[in-house]
Amino acid sequence: MEFRIGQGFDVHRLADGETLWLGGILIQHYKGTVAYSDGDVLIHAICDALLGSLKLNDIGSHFPDTSPEYKDIDSKILLKKTYSLVQCMGYEIVNIDSTVSIQKPKLKPYIAEMEKTLAGVLGISEDKISIKATTTEELGFEGREEGISATAVVLVKKE
Repeated sequence: MEFRIGQGFDVHRLADGETLWLGGILIQHYKGTVAYSDGDVLIHAICDALLGSLKLNDIGSHFPDTSPEYKDIDSKILLKKTYSLVQCMGYEIVNIDSTVSIQKPKLKPYIAEMEKTLAGVLGISEDKISIKATTTEELGFEGREEGISATAVVLVKKE
């Protein structure tokens, strides 16, 4: 058995009147992400972690923000395509551990639905996905409600 680890990070600016997609679900909030796609930082971090685990470059290399095909795209589609690349190389997800940093809204009420949604997209069990949420205690761009960030670590294995 061969194991590989990948790490991903993403950040987006927040603005009034935009939508807030996170972990594949729409969260009602007065601010949302400013992005070329739907701006789901959690999915983007997971995609980068999956790609990094197998040295497949990064999300921007596979889904460039200069291509009209990806304008306003649902990030769940990008995640499914990314995992397909991983599977084509003979690997499968062992687990995903992630953290989202945002001051508001509080994410705890949404985490179970995000985990369920991501598990459905990836075709894996929910117990393989961990999503944590934190604030920055009103420090930095997240704390000032100017932006949102996410990190993800994935472990993949090849039988």
